[in-house]
Amino acid sequence: MTQLSDTAREYSRANAERFRLELHELLRIPSVSTDPAHAPDIQRAADWLAANMTDLGLDKVQVMPTAGYPVVYGEWLGAGPDQPTVLVYGHYDVVPAEMADGWETPPFEPVEKDGKIYGRGATDDKGQLFIHAKALESYLKTAGRAPVNMKFLIEGEEEISSPNLTPFIKANLDLLMADVCIISDTSMRTIDEPAILHSLRGMTYLEVEVQGPTDDLHSGLWGGATHNPALALVEILAKLYNPDNTIAVPGFYDDVVPLTADERAMIAKTDLTEAQFKQSTGVPAIWGDADYNIRERISARPTLDINGLWSGWSGPGPKTIIPAKAGVKLSSRLVGNQDPHKIYDQIKAYIESIAPPTVTVDVKLITTGKPALFAFDIPEMQAASRAYETAWGASPVFTRGGGSIPVVAEIADLMGIPVVMMGFGLDDDGLHSPNERFSIEMFHRGIETAIVYLDELAQL
Repeated sequence: MTQLSDTAREYSRANAERFRLELHELLRIPSVSTDPAHAPDIQRAADWLAANMTDLGLDKVQVMPTAGYPVVYGEWLGAGPDQPTVLVYGHYDVVPAEMADGWETPPFEPVEKDGKIYGRGATDDKGQLFIHAKALESYLKTAGRAPVNMKFLIEGEEEISSPNLTPFIKANLDLLMADVCIISDTSMRTIDEPAILHSLRGMTYLEVEVQGPTDDLHSGLWGGATHNPALALVEILAKLYNPDNTIAVPGFYDDVVPLTADERAMIAKTDLTEAQFKQSTGVPAIWGDADYNIRERISARPTLDINGLWSGWSGPGPKTIIPAKAGVKLSSRLVGNQDPHKIYDQIKAYIESIAPPTVTVDVKLITTGKPALFAFDIPEMQAASRAYETAWGASPVFTRGGGSIPVVAEIADLMGIPVVMMGFGLDDDGLHSPNERFSIEMFHRGIETAIVYLDELAQL
């Protein structure tokens, strides 16, 4: 650690309250990407970020159009060509939030209480991306320079699966080129157990529709000779899993990278007991492949889940019909080196092979995302570990994330650089839920850790 980073950390402490108040301004903008009615708010959030990045000293700050919502870009390259360049990715869009959802305070009027900032986007991802902007500011406003070059890529469509981000990256590879990418959009179990993710699961999302008769039928006239599509669907779904709770789709596990002994030992450090899992989820008992512990099941193993079912009559009172159709939405979380399109083809072929001839089945692909897996012993990861030890005050564990951030794999594939996922949230921050929050202490610890990480990268 150098005097440069020591001074920057002191600046961040002296300006802690101002940093939070600036974050409050960003949180007040309801930049909901899932609702077209909020398109003006999306633009307003992008413009706000661009103005803030300009004020802190970034160059070439631009609000760059895409086929959808804009990307905010800015850079500071004053460290020179001999120093590494860091690309910071984040997103300024959020999911919807209404008081009727169960919020105790207005979701877009941030409130500080009990050591937390409450507001939609506080932890996902406005608060976490803001950490890196304030880390750079802490260098530029003290020494006039940072130890490394920095670029910021902040999008407005992450919550709608980033449909226009990959084309944007492909079209701007020269502009975005860097040596390492940092993403802060993840979390840890407790404040004393910082975690660096070196893996995220990918996604294959599909929809299955089972068609029986051309129209709903009277169950008294036609029941007993007509195969009910809802029954046919649940018969199909019942065959997706084996009795040992493994997935029955042929070839599903063929490309899964096996867990090494070192990885399993690292994952075991953050494993959950059955009691903890039951308390967190409210389920009466755990379920899954008994060959893997709970943490491995929810982060390092692939899944196939039913996300929604529909068919027939669900309104008040009886309606004795045989429904014409039944449908289901399925999602499969994938791990390295599974290919989401290959998995779709395998699931589709299997469902079609087990579908009874009494109905027709239509299997449609909805969306995909690649899994990401990085070795945790690479220099960029180890530099992050040292940064946590110095500034956070605790040694981090390297772990796998159960969720999906498709841009991680896209950046790694398209730019050929490692992605370091330095999360500063907590697992119980309520992202996507009512009363989303971000620990004030973790926000400031995050800024200091990001400051030290830049210093560590400069010394590689």
